[in-house]
Amino acid sequence: MSFAALPEFLPLALRETLLDAVRLETHYQQSTTVWHAWGRAEHPTVVLLHGGSGSWTHWVRNIAVLRDAGWRVLVPDLPGFGDSDLPEGCTDTTDLPPHLHQGLQQLQPSGPVSLVGFSFGGMTAALWLAAHPEDAQALVLVGAPGMGLAQSQRTVLKGWRHLPTPEAQREVHRHNLLALMLQHEASLDPLALALHAANVQRDRMPRRRLSSTDIVARTLPKVQARVSAIYGEKDALYGPRLPEVQAAMEQLAPRWGQWHTVSGVGHWVPYEATERFNAALIQVLRA
Repeated sequence: MSFAALPEFLPLALRETLLDAVRLETHYQQSTTVWHAWGRAEHPTVVLLHGGSGSWTHWVRNIAVLRDAGWRVLVPDLPGFGDSDLPEGCTDTTDLPPHLHQGLQQLQPSGPVSLVGFSFGGMTAALWLAAHPEDAQALVLVGAPGMGLAQSQRTVLKGWRHLPTPEAQREVHRHNLLALMLQHEASLDPLALALHAANVQRDRMPRRRLSSTDIVARTLPKVQARVSAIYGEKDALYGPRLPEVQAAMEQLAPRWGQWHTVSGVGHWVPYEATERFNAALIQVLRA
């Protein structure tokens, strides 16, 4: 255990709210998963799982609010992303639950546990709890794909690794963030761009395909935890089909909780509508 190093480009005010971050490591099958922790160990635990091509920093605007509201906040870099190892043979979300389950057992949280998964992390969280129902009492899906209801017009992302200059790469990052993650250009501030650019450099699981399937829809009936969901109204994954996603989740989850649509924002709703998202999440977690 050690104090975690925070990205140098974090604004000073945000950095100061996160300075108590502790870096933890868990181990399974010769692979190390890196976790970041905030808050008191005796508090109820909320585990935040980031999206694809991300790291713990997808939640950088949400962690302190949850900690200050009384939770211990655990945020892993999912295997294959950020500071965590890519386990041998790990190619998609189905390979991640054993590492996360073993990691949580090693960290030994006290009190109830809730999982909150954004995008790829939502798929992972659903699969995790289907395989290990004892690990958490609540699941919150945030912009999760895998419902088999994607809108017909596919979001097109551009490649960037082949580009010769950082400036050219940044322009592609801007395009991709506005195509998939954010609804408004004003939301694409320097911090969002810096977080994204740093995260995609450390994505070592490039050929993920399950997000375009109905894997979450097939998994939800097996999840014993209370399931809730928070989505941006303009989520690029579903577009006008978002009401169908809500109806399907409410029907498929054996223990349904709450649905929240955050108006006017896109896929990365924890970042683009921070205050409204935080309020909705705390409401769900306290229910």
